[in-house]
Amino acid sequence: MIFRLILFSFFFFLATYTEAQIKSDTIKILAIGNSFSEDGVEYLDEIANAAGVPIIIGNLSIGGCSLQKHWENIAADRHQYVYRKNKNNKFTSTKKYSILQGLMDENWDYISIQQASQYSGMEQTYYPYIKDILIYLKNYATNPHVKFAFQQTWAYAQNSTHGGFKNYGKDQNEMYRRIVETTKKVTQQENISIVIPSGTAIQNLREVVGDTLCRDGYHLSYTLGRYTAACAWFEALCKRKITGNSFIPNGISLQITTEAQKAAHAAIKRPYQISNKK
Repeated sequence: MIFRLILFSFFFFLATYTEAQIKSDTIKILAIGNSFSEDGVEYLDEIANAAGVPIIIGNLSIGGCSLQKHWENIAADRHQYVYRKNKNNKFTSTKKYSILQGLMDENWDYISIQQASQYSGMEQTYYPYIKDILIYLKNYATNPHVKFAFQQTWAYAQNSTHGGFKNYGKDQNEMYRRIVETTKKVTQQENISIVIPSGTAIQNLREVVGDTLCRDGYHLSYTLGRYTAACAWFEALCKRKITGNSFIPNGISLQITTEAQKAAHAAIKRPYQISNKK
């Protein structure tokens, strides 16, 4: 009888320990953004799964939402977000969510923020909102050790008809240059140590495949564009090399997948510089 009790206690401890270990190994990421954060994390779960990295991804988004709008929503506790969550490789989507509800849903390891794409290269549009947002997130995040990240968005396609493209003279190179300069300056000023260089990853791959990575002139293409951005997210937050990852989205060849991985890896190494510039 005593032996059975000891054996039962051992297996109960082992099961409990294993479950706790799994939970502690899970990387929990919350993105606060817009359609560009949707583009960025779309393939992140498949990439992480292929690498054996357990992951939970939450995305609070409103189309075209700027930092100013995020702050106004926080200040008024507005329930205007779509909260899309990936847990155990399954997506759920809930409307009328607030940022506070998203913060409370998990003990997030990483919380990412970003500026609306048309303003990403315009430093004056970040302030004072980014300071207020970061203070709020630090105060209400349930994980006292949470780390903050910033997604560097991408420049529009050369033929984009987006109204915000005029902010950069409708010049892709100028838009990219100003986005990386502003990202570098703002993240240094606000002590955000993690930059997710989606914009540089996309620009790197454009040097290889041409200006084909946007589906409408500004959102990323559903396969290769989104995959490339997710590769940058994976390496920036999961701290593992993306090169050699076995996940290949449908419709993309192994050769092009390899080029996308290389573009993202190079962006992690040099987030403010295009690699292999022609």
